[in-house]
Amino acid sequence: MQPPSTTGQLLAIVLLVLPGLTYQFLRERWRGPVAAQAEIGERVLRAITAGVALNGLYAVLAGPGLVGAWRRVERSGLSTLAAENPRAVGLWALLLFLGVPAAAAAAVSYRERRRSRSVYRPVPTAWDYAFGTGAVGGPRFVRARLKDGTWVGGWFGTRSYVSSHPQEADLYLQASYRMGADGSFVSRVEHTAGIYLRMADVDVVEMVNVADQGSTGERDDSTG
Repeated sequence: MQPPSTTGQLLAIVLLVLPGLTYQFLRERWRGPVAAQAEIGERVLRAITAGVALNGLYAVLAGPGLVGAWRRVERSGLSTLAAENPRAVGLWALLLFLGVPAAAAAAVSYRERRRSRSVYRPVPTAWDYAFGTGAVGGPRFVRARLKDGTWVGGWFGTRSYVSSHPQEADLYLQASYRMGADGSFVSRVEHTAGIYLRMADVDVVEMVNVADQGSTGERDDSTG
């Protein structure tokens, strides 16, 4: 397959492919992933199909105008046409490549959401939900049971850090605590600079609210 050798050929490829890619990207963004469309080949095929449908719609609604614009590009070149009518070229590009595909994706996504019994959330994993903006977000105590049965824990506060998708799950707690054999918090480690947990070494992670921790549960955002 030969690469495009003229501006017209390149523009034809963009016109055929870009609307479908825009539509497919926004559909996946608003609808969420679908197991049946996990393969890249399936997603590309759907993008091409959407592009064909959108270009057919363009031909029906604005065929003569598009043909006239195409002939002017072939005669004068895209750069000349853009220099003579920059606003018109920019407006048509936004409309054909972004506006119409986005409107189509929004309409189909809205229709499917109304008919669906499930709700899509853009948070990729339960790990991101727990340590992000989910119902259990905010400062708290965290304890984890390692695969050898040992309990470790500490305070997750403003200076703590947690990984997010697609990175491997890990966690930095800004203050480390001595733990009992049953997973209870005993006391804060003197001169602690925090503790690092790699979730590949952990079996269970539990978030504990300050109110549930009793006398040990005072806020620990200090630097000491």
